[in-house]
Amino acid sequence: MTRRDPVSAVPVAVWAGAALVGLLLAVALLSLVWTPYPAEQVRVVARLRPPSAAHWLGTDHFGRDVASMLMVGARNSLAVAAAAVGLGLGLGVPLGLAAAALGRWGDELVARLGDLVFAFPAVLSAILLTAALGAGAVNVVVALGLFNAAVLARVTRGAALAVWRREFVRAALALGRGPLSVTLVHVLPNTLGVVVVQTTVLFAVAIVNEAALSYLGLGIQPPSPSWGKMLGDAQTHLFNAPLQAVFPGLAIALSVLGLTLLGDGLRDWLDPRHRSSGLL
Repeated sequence: MTRRDPVSAVPVAVWAGAALVGLLLAVALLSLVWTPYPAEQVRVVARLRPPSAAHWLGTDHFGRDVASMLMVGARNSLAVAAAAVGLGLGLGVPLGLAAAALGRWGDELVARLGDLVFAFPAVLSAILLTAALGAGAVNVVVALGLFNAAVLARVTRGAALAVWRREFVRAALALGRGPLSVTLVHVLPNTLGVVVVQTTVLFAVAIVNEAALSYLGLGIQPPSPSWGKMLGDAQTHLFNAPLQAVFPGLAIALSVLGLTLLGDGLRDWLDPRHRSSGLL
């Protein structure tokens, strides 16, 4: 028997998703050092120009270069999404591991906290928080991060409970290992695959939610560009400048598509039932 090349065993969805996500990251990083024009530069005399050699994707109703705004908007969207997902990881994964390790009252407490958070969708929680504390990226990150924490806590708990039932964990407990040691050495490494896949999905959801909140005027505040805010501004010019809505909408769609493909591909690749077919 021959073993299949591990690279060739990677699903096509992983490569396609990685390519789109890599393009998004490249654009965001490039915007740190270069954009065709300053993204916040207003030139009313050049408002609503169609795509041309001077302005590759045209200009908006303030005369700002759309390509430059999309590049900076990619950076802003990634920053908010990364912060929200990072907050969710920092809170949710330890809570999920603790719930699985403690059992009984600890498990019940984490479950009830999750139910409390799930009672309010992420966007609704962000609207409530920004209404109380004011609009801005920080409050959006907090609201989305708490929702992500509840999701990751539940996912991590489920994966960790399955690991706790396995023989090598029981053997470690029989040898005198404590719950904390078993969690860090055996349980956590065996749940990382599930956490990674869920993280890519939450990243895509965070980008959509950030765009929705910015569209409502509750997210990233002007003059800093945001894809959602660009869509909101473009809706009043759909008939005389329809491309103003096409470009930010396409950017959001491609970003979510890339992250979704990456997450689905990683799920198939990391699933032992799929990996077991690697022997021919």
